[in-house]
Amino acid sequence: MKRLFIIRHAKSDWTNPDLDDFDRPLNERGKKDLPFMAKRVAKREICPDLIISSPAFRARKTAKGFAKEIGYCKKIMYNEYLYEPSLRTILDVLNFIDDQYDDIFLVGHNPGLNLLAFYLIDFNENLPTCGILEIKFKCDSWREVCRKNAKFISFDYPKKNIKKVP
Repeated sequence: MKRLFIIRHAKSDWTNPDLDDFDRPLNERGKKDLPFMAKRVAKREICPDLIISSPAFRARKTAKGFAKEIGYCKKIMYNEYLYEPSLRTILDVLNFIDDQYDDIFLVGHNPGLNLLAFYLIDFNENLPTCGILEIKFKCDSWREVCRKNAKFISFDYPKKNIKKVP
């Protein structure tokens, strides 16, 4: 059994138009949502075997924030192919994960993560910033990961279960 947590990076800051997209930091909402969501994961006592992240600054900060909150002390793997990837590229990254790892946090960007979620489980909602989608695969190898053995488990995001005041 393999389990994948697709995590979109926390909300980024667009105030500096001269800053390269790759280097954009988190904005105030992102800095607030990140520990909030990481604590929700920690309460479920989830700790991955491996965290794989895009090397973009906002994704790195998100991966490190989750790692800190859940007590993940191993090395985070930064994969350059997860920055602006195609669906095929993300699937290739997943297929090359060492099978010793069962639970993976994959931290990246839209639209790639939305495409992955739709491909694997027909998930057609937008994955918001700091959103987490959990998928379980009925297989023993990451090379076997595909839509026919994928099962939706959970979807969480910062604004979930927040009641609006009239």
